[in-house]
Amino acid sequence: MDTFVTFYRDTYPGLVAQLVAYTGDLGEAQDVAQEVYVRAWQRWRRISTYDEPRAWISRVAHNLAISRWRRARVAVASWTRHGPPPPPAEPDAATADLVAALRRLPEAQRRALVMYHIGGFTVGDIARAEGVPEGTVKARLSRGRQALAPLLAVDVRQP
Repeated sequence: MDTFVTFYRDTYPGLVAQLVAYTGDLGEAQDVAQEVYVRAWQRWRRISTYDEPRAWISRVAHNLAISRWRRARVAVASWTRHGPPPPPAEPDAATADLVAALRRLPEAQRRALVMYHIGGFTVGDIARAEGVPEGTVKARLSRGRQALAPLLAVDVRQP
């Protein structure tokens, strides 16, 4: 690992400068460099044996910069051809009321209600995700429904 850290420290400034010259944008150059060094770290055992690992970094960086440029060009062409996507629909009054009411509940109850009723998770799924017993999830759901009902003027009594 020490060799990679040294390699990174020694080559990063030069690679970013090289990429700024390719892309004309410092932020883009830094993003590409970050991706290159992630790839290099994953393959460091092999790359470190190369006569010139810096050449590998440079080549991959150049290829990534070109690939990103091509993806951007395709996106612009698509935008030009099809126009922007339609704006998202405004939430209806009932949805806005539900969100406002959910904000007034304790976080744990809110998460349980949203995961169960909107996300489609089972009680067991929620228990595993939250790291609590299923009984705790059931209690959160019950208490959350009871607290939510008066906020939405809904009758939650079971038949």
